[in-house]
Amino acid sequence: MLSLVVLGAWVLVPTLGTFIDQRQKIAALESSIQVSQEKISSLEAERDRWTDPAYITTQARERLYYVKPGEIVYLIDNDLDPAALPQEQKPVSDTLEEDPADWMPQMLRTLTAAGLSQTAVPAQ
Repeated sequence: MLSLVVLGAWVLVPTLGTFIDQRQKIAALESSIQVSQEKISSLEAERDRWTDPAYITTQARERLYYVKPGEIVYLIDNDLDPAALPQEQKPVSDTLEEDPADWMPQMLRTLTAAGLSQTAVPAQ
C-alpha cells in the first residue's frame, strides 16, 4: 500500500508542479493584458481630446506660446520664490589652476555634489 502511495506521489508531483507553474504564468499574462488595456484606454482618451478644437487651442497656447492676433503676451522670468533658487556660487576665475593627477575622487565628489544640490523648480 505504501509503495502505491509513493508511486502515486511520484507520478502526480511533477504534473502538479507543471500545473501550478502554468497557472502562475496565466495570471501574469492576464495582469499584463489588464495593464495593456488600461494603457490603450488612456491613449484613446488622449486621442479623443486631441480631436477637440478647444483642447488643441489650449495646448498651442500653453506649450508653444501661440497667441491670437492682437493679444499681448507677458512672459515672466524668475518668478520663483527666492528660497527655491539655488545658493549663490563663487564667480568663475580667469586663471588656470593645475590640479593633482588623482582625478577619480574629484569626479565622485562633483557627481555627489550635483546629485545632492538644491535645484529651482517651479511650484505646481
